[in-house]
Order: sequence, then structure tokens, then C-alpha cells
Amino acid sequence: MTHINSRYIFIFNPAADKGRAARKAKWLQGLVSERADSAMFTTTCAEDAGEIACSEISEGTRLIACGGDGTLHEVVNAVVGSDVTIGILPIGSANDFNKTLNPQNRQYPDISHFFNAGTKKVDIGCVSFRGTEQLYFINSLGIGFTGRIAERVKRTFWLKGELAYLYALLRVLVGYSPVKMHIKITHEKSVQELHEPVFAFSVLNGKIEGGKFKIAPDADLSDGLLDVCILKAVPKHEFIRYALKYLNGTHINDPKVLYCKAQRVDVTIEGPDVMHIDGEVYDNICGKIVILAVPEGVVMLCDHPVISSIREKS
Repeated sequence: MTHINSRYIFIFNPAADKGRAARKAKWLQGLVSERADSAMFTTTCAEDAGEIACSEISEGTRLIACGGDGTLHEVVNAVVGSDVTIGILPIGSANDFNKTLNPQNRQYPDISHFFNAGTKKVDIGCVSFRGTEQLYFINSLGIGFTGRIAERVKRTFWLKGELAYLYALLRVLVGYSPVKMHIKITHEKSVQELHEPVFAFSVLNGKIEGGKFKIAPDADLSDGLLDVCILKAVPKHEFIRYALKYLNGTHINDPKVLYCKAQRVDVTIEGPDVMHIDGEVYDNICGKIVILAVPEGVVMLCDHPVISSIREKS
């Protein structure tokens, strides 16, 4: 049953999926125009999705992020603290968060499922860095190795999806060395500290990163905690073996991997490095970074069938 007095705003990012999402513009506009309770806005540049979301915040509004994880990231940061509900039309390269929110991977030919969907409160993460900057993430954050991979993916326009992540991983691996980090992990009842070189550092709210890598197989969107995955220093030639473990989530049992739940993570790195937040790249990061779990930070549209991969009508 359609939600009474709800207004559906479809925020469409034609630059998603390396620009391939633009092919769906006419299809989506046609579907949205058939409904009096819906409107479609198209982004024209970076940060547009967030600005559109901010301008449309009102009681009963449901914002549908039509793009990839980056589009969703902008919308989430715009509405945190409001009563706005967010939906996902996954037309990006990886759509990692949607794979956790809607794991059945059912495909839809149109947008009708949004109007009968239920809602679910989900946790998010909050990261403070560079002294004054604060952002929220809904899927994942990585510093060092995964940050550099995200940066390489952004520059790889000729590949899409999982292939782009695999190519970026191999390119980054060639010249990579573990990054020395001081990490303080606050669990529910204890505190743990590490001060050593780290090969890969990730904090996740969702289960998946990079398309198919199950970095946090035990992640729960409603447990009020974030999942921390740290691969300690290993020789580069051994990393491919770990990458294969990441694909099926068995890395969490390896003695070189620290995998745990956390309320808060404090990280200090000396030299400048790269951090990604939901795949969005931030370079020249150094000093202290504080990551906090925010229980039930946003409300998501979530129905029994899963919104995972939308096919464009031919």
C-alpha cells in the first residue's frame, strides 16, 4: 500500500557507473512522470545530490538515490538528523551497500516497488579528520591500501564494476608498503590497541566492499556497532592469497587478520595517505582520525524483495 502523504524525490546521477547511468535517464523520467507524488532531479556535478537532498527535506519526503554508493553517500550526509527516509535505485558500478541492505538481489523492471516498501532504521558511521572535517558513511571506510584502490578506481574509466576494482588492486599492490598506524579500538566492554605496520585497514557498516569482497561477513546494520577488519603486515606476494579469502569472508579466521566489533576506532598515521569514505576519495590524510558508530542513524526503504539491480526497459 502506498504511503499516504509521502512525496518521492528521485535524485538521478547520470555520471554513476562511469557515465553509463545516463542511458537510463529517459526510462526513469518516463516512469516518474506517471506519478503525481513523485519528481525527478538530475545532478550536474559533484555534490549536487547532497544539495538536492538538502533542499527537499520535509516531513513525509522519501529520497531515492539513483546512482552508486557515492550518490547514496551524498544523500545520507545531507539528511542525517532528519526524519527523511532514503531509498536506493542501484545503477552504479558496485552498489556495495545495497548488497547488505537487500541481499536477495532481486531485479525490478520499474520503480513500483518503492511505493509499497517498508522502512528500516540502520546504523551509520561518523568519521572526524583533519581537525575540523566530519562526514558520515553508510557502507565502509578504508585508509591506506583500500583508500589507494578507491583512488585508482576513480581514474580507471575504461573498466566498470568488479573488474575496475581488481585492476586497481593489482596496480596499487605493485608499489605498496604497509602503513604504520596507531589504532585504538573501543569495544562494548574493553579497549584494544595496536601500534604497528598495517597492510589493509577497513571499518565497515555493510558486509561488502569493492563489488564482491566480503570484508565484514558478520556485519549487522542494526547492531549499533561497526566491524573493523585489519590485515597486519604481510609480504606483498602473499596478499593475493588474502584477497581470495576476502572474496568468501574466510579471512576473519586468519591469525594475521584482526576482525572485531567496535563502538569507536581512533587511528593515527604520521605521513599523508589516502582515505575513502563510501568510495569517495580523500587524499593527504594524516594525524588523528576518529570513527564512531551511530546507531539507527538513518531510515532506509526496505521491502521484502530486494532492490539490487534495476534493468532498463528496452
